[in-house]
Amino acid sequence: MKNIKTSGGVRAQQKERTRRTLIDAAFNQLNAEQGFASLSLREVAREAGIAATSFYRHFRDMDELGLAMVDESGLTLRQLLRQARKRIEKGGSVLRTSVTTFIEFIDKNPKVFLLLLREKAGTSAAFRSAIAREIQHFIVELVDYLDNANQMPHHYNEAQAEAMVTIAFNAGAEAIDFDTVQRQKLIEDLIFQLRMVSRGAYYLYHKEQIKKDSH
Repeated sequence: MKNIKTSGGVRAQQKERTRRTLIDAAFNQLNAEQGFASLSLREVAREAGIAATSFYRHFRDMDELGLAMVDESGLTLRQLLRQARKRIEKGGSVLRTSVTTFIEFIDKNPKVFLLLLREKAGTSAAFRSAIAREIQHFIVELVDYLDNANQMPHHYNEAQAEAMVTIAFNAGAEAIDFDTVQRQKLIEDLIFQLRMVSRGAYYLYHKEQIKKDSH
């Protein structure tokens, strides 16, 4: 009985390793010219070192593989935000630390970012929905941070977070192809843009408070 359980555990581990290899193989094939939609099952299986027919033991089809990649990308994004928080807690500038951490993430995970960026406007409704959900998770975490960091109402922080994430993602799309000098300028520009959003939200809130007090 013990041997049967041990054998089952080994098979489960092997299956998980192969599943992991397929996800990595698909990410490896993404580049500026080739998005997920242009990947073929056979190409991914070949890169993973398995027979094409074995693919179906792990995923129903390429769409299910893609959704697993989106889930993983979303998790990586949320880990990025938590990493920035830890750096900020050590005394770093909030905006500079956040932007630098974000650009580092793109530098280390360009294919993860490419997947989120490209499929966000892709032809698959399931992909668009999954990516929108992951980006929304990222926004919710940022809102949670803002709720704890300033004294503004929740809906102000929501609007501020959505604007910041949109600006950051647009900048990230440019950063992928930039050299070191261009990226440094982009970082400074992005910090300035996000500071304008932050100060604009603060100014608008206090202007509304003054208007209420005057009545």
